[in-house]
Amino acid sequence: MSVIDTAEPPHIAHRDNHTHRDVTGGWLRPAVFGAMDGLVSNLALMTGVAGGAVDRQTIVITGLAGLAAGAFSMAAGEYTSVASQRELVEAELEVERRELRKHPVDELEELAALYVSRGVEPALAREVAEQLSRDPEQALEIHAREELGVDPDDLPSPLVAAVSSFGSFALGALLPVLPYLLGASALWPAVLLALIGLFGCGAAVARVTARSWWYSGLRQLALGGAAAGVTYALGALFGTAVG
Repeated sequence: MSVIDTAEPPHIAHRDNHTHRDVTGGWLRPAVFGAMDGLVSNLALMTGVAGGAVDRQTIVITGLAGLAAGAFSMAAGEYTSVASQRELVEAELEVERRELRKHPVDELEELAALYVSRGVEPALAREVAEQLSRDPEQALEIHAREELGVDPDDLPSPLVAAVSSFGSFALGALLPVLPYLLGASALWPAVLLALIGLFGCGAAVARVTARSWWYSGLRQLALGGAAAGVTYALGALFGTAVG
C-alpha cells in the first residue's frame, strides 16, 4: 500500500496527487511527429544528396527546400486530417442530438441499460439516467462519451495541429542545415548535430510518455542514423552510376 507523505486530510491529498497529464490535446502528437520527421527526413535527404558528391551549395539548397516543402506538407496534412476527424465527430454528435430530441425515452432506456451492464442496479440505473437526461446538453455529452468515446467540449483543433506540426517540423529540419548556414563545408557537423538532436528529441518524449529517457533517445538515434546511412549509400551508388 502506498502512503502519501503529507499533512493534508486523505481525501485532499489524494485529489492533489491523483492527477493525469493531458493525453487528448491536439498539439502533442503533431509536434512530436513533426520534430522527428523533420530531423530524420531532412537529414536523410541531405546525406543522400551529399553521397552523390555534389557541392556545398547544392546540399544547402536541398536542405532548405526539404525544410520548406516538408513543413508545409506536414501542416496541410495535419490540418486536413484533424479537420476531417472533427467534422465526422460533429456529424455524429448531430445524429445523437437528433435522436435525443426525437426519441428521448429510447435514449433514456439505452443509457440506463448501459449503467446496468456496468453493474449498477436497474432501479438506480434508471434513476441516474433520468436525472442526467433532464438537461439536453448534458445528456448529449454523456451519450457522446459513452457511445462515441469523445468529449464534445474538447475536440481537437485543426489549426493547433497544423501550427504545431509546421513549427516542430521546421525546427527539426533546420538542425542538419544549420552547420552549413554557419559556414561548415563538410557533412559530418550536420550529421553530428542532427544525431544529437534525434537523441534529445527521443529523451524529451520520454518525459511525456514515462519511458526511460536513454532508451527512447537511443532508439530515435538508431532509427535516424540508419535512415541517414542508407540514403547516403544510395546517393553514392546513384552518383557513381549517373557519373
